[in-house]
Amino acid sequence: MDFLFPPQAQAAVPIAGGTAFFPVHRIYCVGRNYVEHAKEMGWTGREPPFFFMKPADAVLPVAAGTVGEMPYPPMTDNLHHEVELVVAIGQGGKNIRVEDALSHIWGYAVGLDMTRRDLQAEAKDQGRPWCTAKGFDFSAPIGQIHRADTVLSIQQAPIRLDVNTQTRQNSDISKLIWSLAEIIACLSELYTLQPGDLIFTGTPAGVAAVQRGDLLEASITGLSDLKLRIV
Repeated sequence: MDFLFPPQAQAAVPIAGGTAFFPVHRIYCVGRNYVEHAKEMGWTGREPPFFFMKPADAVLPVAAGTVGEMPYPPMTDNLHHEVELVVAIGQGGKNIRVEDALSHIWGYAVGLDMTRRDLQAEAKDQGRPWCTAKGFDFSAPIGQIHRADTVLSIQQAPIRLDVNTQTRQNSDISKLIWSLAEIIACLSELYTLQPGDLIFTGTPAGVAAVQRGDLLEASITGLSDLKLRIV
């Protein structure tokens, strides 16, 4: 195939326990999927799940035992952290049944859905898309991916985020409004899922602003921690 110019490198995330990488196809994100976070954003109840996307090359992979660096993005004065469990899809499909959905998961990772909150608020007020608030460069920091069969009790695992050693977010994956299986089943009705898709499954309460120099430490029991400095 003759390209006009060389294609961009494949976005990829390191896999725990080896030298292989997980190639990223698409990044899907679930909005307001913890009750307390929904409340702090002005919503209540179990509303139908909704989704937004980030470009595949928005991933910012951070190797285990290292501290990644994320540039503070332009056009915002209100950059927020959102710690999330990330599901890595290994088997694609559409119209996946809830009872079959977990078999489509290849692995799990800790991720951060970084958000230009001021741009998001402006977009909401004007009824416009959230793309500039959610899909900017480096907006999806992620730790290494662990194979699903090596992670025990992930659906009851504690999830936490500290900023400069102070806890900001502290919850449990069991508090998801829509379960992992329900998320995958619903998403597969809207899109044909593909191997390489990442799904950010929602963030608990406690989202707040970060500044240049802040150290973010995100953790989910059973997965490699994600450490990130805002620069």
